[in-house]
Amino acid sequence: MKKRVLAGVLSAAMAVSMSFTMAYAGETEAVSGTEAAANADGLATEGKFVVGFDAEYPPYGYMDDNGDYTGFDLELAQAVCDLEGWELVKTPIDWDSKDMELNSGNIDCIWNGFTMNGREDSYTFSVPYVNNSQVIVTADDSGINSLADLAGKTVGVQADSAALALLSKDGDQADLAETFGDLQQFADYNTAFTELMAGSLDAVAIDIGVAQYQINGRDGYKILDEYLNAEQYAVGFKKGNTALCDTVNKDLKTLLDNGTFDKIAKKYAGQGVDPTMLCLRESFGEASTEASTEAETEA
Repeated sequence: MKKRVLAGVLSAAMAVSMSFTMAYAGETEAVSGTEAAANADGLATEGKFVVGFDAEYPPYGYMDDNGDYTGFDLELAQAVCDLEGWELVKTPIDWDSKDMELNSGNIDCIWNGFTMNGREDSYTFSVPYVNNSQVIVTADDSGINSLADLAGKTVGVQADSAALALLSKDGDQADLAETFGDLQQFADYNTAFTELMAGSLDAVAIDIGVAQYQINGRDGYKILDEYLNAEQYAVGFKKGNTALCDTVNKDLKTLLDNGTFDKIAKKYAGQGVDPTMLCLRESFGEASTEASTEAETEA
């Protein structure tokens, strides 16, 4: 599938990765898990790590068939807790209430396919670990084959999401949204997809990984070749909570080095976490696995 993404947006995403790489490389002393747990705002003294997430956001966070909360991000959070000796507390939240939950101390972080781009002034972010894009999903027989074909159509989006920010008045795709017949907001993407399948929506604006998860095993739906943007996922902490953020960054590096990150990612490779989307190696100034393999082949 040919992916046409605005070059300027891609450059911005790469710049974010480089800035985090430089910041991490410039650290002269790692923060120990014990020190972070003692000093971090909102981290319970008994060593509980409270992660806020959208329980209907597969493959990053969702309820499985056994009634347990799981997902790529939640498994990463558990791996961090295993390193630190913390108890992971998985806390489902309403996505449009995430700021209140974080700033009130009800949760320690937002770890759930959380777009960092454009939110840097509102949160303290970990290094980015996934390259993401906002895309359009529609039915194969909808007659919608490009962004221009969305003119006059009814498009669904999750409330307070990165896709909504793009399509809002001051967003990078505000002009596109002006062509829509209607832009409807939903509490979660499961509901939006239900409306799409019922024919109440013509299309849904959504994160690519979630889109791939939703259409896997469902015939008759497609992702448009034209993407809305390029962005990155990171773990979001309360602004100024650098102690806890530094600890999670340190642990992400450990999980990358010991192979745990790649092992977890491999579990979700067919569920929307494509290996080409992973950017944790680049965030720490390392060559991607794909690039390393190519270099070895050429040698």
